[in-house]
This record gives sequence, C-alpha cells and structure tokens, in this order.
Amino acid sequence: MLILLSLSGVVWIALALRQLNLVTTEGQDAFTFIKMTTLALPNMMGLIAPVALLVAVIHTLNRLSGDSELIVLTASGASSWTITRPLLVLGAIVAMAVSFVNHVGMPWSLKLLREYVIQMRSDLIGQVIQPGRFSSMEGGLTIHIRERSQDGRLLGLVMHDTRDPKVATSYLAETGTLIKQQGQPYLLMQDGHVLRRANPPVEPPQIIEFQSYVVDLERFEPKTGHVELKPRERYFRELAYPAANDPDFLRQPGQFRAELHERFANPFYALAFVLLAVAFIGRAQSTRQNRSEAIAAAGAVSMGARVGGLAANNLVVIDEKWVPVLYGLPLGLIIVGLMMIQFGGRTNRPPWLRPRIDAALETVTRFLPKLPWGRAGKDKLTTSSPGAARRPT
Repeated sequence: MLILLSLSGVVWIALALRQLNLVTTEGQDAFTFIKMTTLALPNMMGLIAPVALLVAVIHTLNRLSGDSELIVLTASGASSWTITRPLLVLGAIVAMAVSFVNHVGMPWSLKLLREYVIQMRSDLIGQVIQPGRFSSMEGGLTIHIRERSQDGRLLGLVMHDTRDPKVATSYLAETGTLIKQQGQPYLLMQDGHVLRRANPPVEPPQIIEFQSYVVDLERFEPKTGHVELKPRERYFRELAYPAANDPDFLRQPGQFRAELHERFANPFYALAFVLLAVAFIGRAQSTRQNRSEAIAAAGAVSMGARVGGLAANNLVVIDEKWVPVLYGLPLGLIIVGLMMIQFGGRTNRPPWLRPRIDAALETVTRFLPKLPWGRAGKDKLTTSSPGAARRPT
C-alpha cells in the first residue's frame, strides 16, 4: 500500500501539472483542482497497481534473503510454494481490484470528470473570473472585468466573441450580474453597448446602447446533438454491445475492441509479476551472493512484457488478429513463472523426466563415436601418430 500510494502520488503530481491552468488561467479554486486531478487517477490504476505489487514483492523477497530467512525455510523442508502461496493471494487481490477499477471505477470517474469539465465551460458561475485578467472559456470567447464588488457584481465588464467567422461581437457594460433561473445561467448587463462588426467589414459596425441587456450563457457553448463518450468512459455493456447506430463505434470500432480486451487482460499482469519475482529471487542463496542481477532481470522482463502489452493493445486497434497476443503475454509469463518455480530450484529431476533424459544421453553417446571427431576417429588418429606411445591417455 505504501508503494502504491507513492506511485499514485507521482502520477497525481504529473496530472496536477498538466491541469494547473485550471487554477492559473481559468481561475478554479483549489478544491475543484484537487477533485478533477484525483478523478483522473483510476484511469492509470491498471498500470500503477501491478507495478507497485512487483516492487513490493521484490523488496520483500530481497529482505527475506538478506535476513537468511529463505535459507532457514529451505533447510526446514519448505518448498518454493511456501513462499509463493501468500504472494499469489496478494496478487489475486490486486488483480480483482484492478478488474473492479477497469469495469466500474474508471468509467464512473471519467464520466464524472467529463460532467465537471462541461459544467465549467457552460457555467460562468462555477468559473472564477479574475479581475484584471483576460479569461478564455474556449477558443474565440474572452472575458475581462476591472474588479468584482463585495456583492458579487462584475464591474467594468468586457466580453468579446469571435467564434463566428462572419461576425465579431463585443459586449461592454458598467456592471454585470451572474444569475440562474431554472438551472439556466444568464448574464445581466447594465449601462453598456453591444458592438457587432462583420468579417470582412463590408459595412460599418453596428453599435447598440442599452440600459439593461440579458445574455443567455448557454448559447456560448457549442451545441451538438451527440455527446461523444470515449471507450474508457464506457461500462462493459456499452463496450461489448454498442448500439448499431452509435456514431462513436462506427467511427472507431478498433478503439472499442482494444479497450474491452485490455480491461480483461491487464489484471493478469499482477499474477505474472508475482510469479516472475519469486522465480528470479525466491530461491535460497548465500548472503554472499549478489542478487542485483536477479532483481534487475525480474524487473526488466516484467517491464518489457508490460510495454509489449501496451504495444499489442495498439495493434489490436488496427487488426483484431492481435487479440491473442494481448492475452498471451501475461498468460505466457504466468506459465514461465510456474515452470521456473517448479523446476528451477530442484537438485533432483522429477521421476517422469529422468528416463527421457537418460534415453537422450544414450542416443547421443551412440551417435558421437561415428563422427570424425568422435572416439573411433580419435583413436585412429592417436594410433597413426608418431608420438602416440608418448601421449597420455
């Protein structure tokens, strides 16, 4: 848990630095900033949790070896499975937690994050407009105020809208008040002017003076009949059984396929990392032996397989024939780890393997004398050599 929290903190800092403009340019408060960056964390848990488990298992096994506890366990007759069993239980818990996050936690958090983003863009009340600064809700829409009064009114308001390429509209008002009626945001401006200028300027600009002017802020948000949901924002049913007329699925079916299989494949890496760590580091060794090479090998193989899984996920987007590779990498690591644990530390061969090895050795022994460099050829060369009698056998 400590390693998981540490890695999550590092990732959270990276996300916070990317979203720092929420506070600096868009004027969001610290609570909104923390809330939005934290909601993005479950999106990375599929990568963070197995890596944290790998680091924890390697650290634990290295401590057991450094304190000679692995030697004591082996001397008392314990097998490698005595050490592997509790770590596999921990790996299974992590795998189930990753599965829960993939299918429930991640879609829920990303959908909630999208709602916050939409609310910030469409609701000026939730956005703190800083006096003396030009705040941009979106491209082409800029707002500036001279100051904010204690009762919340906006003094010296300037709002410039150039999103329409044919008309540029500017609103200037002495005061502005943000109000809500039936959930709809409005801006009430008083004592000002509206300036409209065509682009290109084929006619003089229009200037309208007003004492009171109400602007519906909803119209400043681009209206679309369909809200696009990314594959990671969808639950299992939405990924596995999308609507036949879903425009997102029709536009990017490969993304849906890759996301669905990735959610089922990446929990297996937790079990694979545990087995690889035990296979490389879980055998008893003298404390004088250097284990850094084994630790490096376990980390390199695990991280190489995970990077390969991410590459396979990108290939699945292009062609569905790569789907078996997506599952084959973690399952292959699990099989390799089981075989290394079962046979890697044995001094005696299992009974079923001994006859096969003996038969293979006997075949090789019969075949070698027939070769020019075999026993018969060597004897012939030794006999015909002038110094054969003086050569030691």
